[in-house]
Amino acid sequence: MLKDYGGTSMAKTVIEVKKNSNENNSSVLRRFSRRIQESGIIRKIKGARYNARKESKLKIKKSALRRIERRKEIEKLRKLGKMASK
Repeated sequence: MLKDYGGTSMAKTVIEVKKNSNENNSSVLRRFSRRIQESGIIRKIKGARYNARKESKLKIKKSALRRIERRKEIEKLRKLGKMASK
């Protein structure tokens, strides 16, 4: 049984596997592992490990200004002949 208690970004998913009367432990474990894999829980967790925070507007503006200043500096050096043209 797969239950999803959603609503938030950290939703809890409960996966239940009940052992049948003629089933051994390894097959129950295999069935549980397959359910986990099909639900995509592990993929979400592994993907969330590398999520970066969104950059603030101020940081984006500052980096844009640095780029503009750097381009002006390079253009100035090219005009003076201190840097090779493209």
